Amino acid sequence: MKEIFDKLSAECSKITTQRYSTSFSLGIYFLSKKLRRHIYAIYGFVRLADEIVDSFHNYDKQKLLEKFSRDCFEAIEAGISLNPVLNSFQQTVNQYQISGNLIDLFLKSMEMDLEQNTYTQEKYDQYILGSAQVVGLMCLKVFTEGDDKEYNRLTESAMKLGSAFQKVNFLRDVKADYNNLSRTYFPGVNLSSFSNADKKMIEEDIENEFKAALVGIKQLPSSSRRGVYLAYIYYRELFHKIKRTTAECVLSERIRISNSHKIGLMCDSIIRYKINAL
Repeated sequence: MKEIFDKLSAECSKITTQRYSTSFSLGIYFLSKKLRRHIYAIYGFVRLADEIVDSFHNYDKQKLLEKFSRDCFEAIEAGISLNPVLNSFQQTVNQYQISGNLIDLFLKSMEMDLEQNTYTQEKYDQYILGSAQVVGLMCLKVFTEGDDKEYNRLTESAMKLGSAFQKVNFLRDVKADYNNLSRTYFPGVNLSSFSNADKKMIEEDIENEFKAALVGIKQLPSSSRRGVYLAYIYYRELFHKIKRTTAECVLSERIRISNSHKIGLMCDSIIRYKINAL
């Protein structure tokens, strides 16, 4: 029966999320149970596309991404895919009427990773929109459960949160992106002479986006607010750790939050949530 394959597909997306991101996995666990598999589905889809452009160096990435894109839209139209991650994703897309334009923007940003090594401000903004902000909007479609008025009201905050997360990722991964992939995402920044002043300028931008995002998080439905807040707390803590680190250290090591620290942050966020101290 197809129900068995659909359950298998959902499990594949969940396992993909758990293997690649402890932070998002814990955040998803604190969503309402009815929402979890759909956010796993979105993350699994995004992660698979990202792996194509970032990790499959001995293969034709262009052809793999083109096939993945075709398979994705064919799955959405047909309502099924033999790729379990895409099958899980198409169910979420069709159930919540996620716009094909959001998906297309995301896939175009993945194409940019095959072509771009340095980014102008225009290309940077385009990449952030496709790789992060539209992913936030896909998740918001699930969180608002078909309420277009709420979706439109919270759109800007969701985009700010996705953007802040992505820019923190850029700072965390700047060493690997620069040394291993020859990528420089931040426009106007020469990483061969990356300075504390450069880093501070980037951090001020992220700080403003985190502040704007928190306003929207507080207004999310109760079914999603706690889980999104927990992911926000994890990324804020990672961001603060990066802020306490020099530009030289950021270029020489990958800053991370230990799992034990994440558990402590989780407990603290639960207490704050219960006493309404977000």
